[in-house]
Amino acid sequence: MTVLARARRRLGRRGAFLGCFGAVWVLYGTGLLVQPVPDTRGLRHVLALAPMNVWAWCWIVAGAVAVVAAWKPGGADWPGFAALTVMVVPWALSPALAWVGGEYPRGWIAAAIWAALGVGCAVVAGWPEPPGTRKHEAR
Repeated sequence: MTVLARARRRLGRRGAFLGCFGAVWVLYGTGLLVQPVPDTRGLRHVLALAPMNVWAWCWIVAGAVAVVAAWKPGGADWPGFAALTVMVVPWALSPALAWVGGEYPRGWIAAAIWAALGVGCAVVAGWPEPPGTRKHEAR
């Protein structure tokens, strides 16, 4: 069995999801560190709580938790799903509040996108691993 086939069997579908989305969260956080978003009107509320570099590191840590959890057996991978889901909550709420307050007319779009990503993570977290994968058998 090739290394890739063994990794795929060990990860399963839930693990593959966690690994991919975790990597995206790490990349997004890194992007916030390297070059912060130029228009922060939609992020005004989260930036009132902490500066952008703190939020960037929150994204990176949440993504890293998900990547590590991807390799855990089914059921033990829940911290990764929690990290992915929780991280998008402030990113969905802040532009929604800015939109309601009239400061950011496109806020509803950003809020809907981040909320959809969070809902997607929560939905996958509730799916069992299909039978026949090592991740499923480890339960």
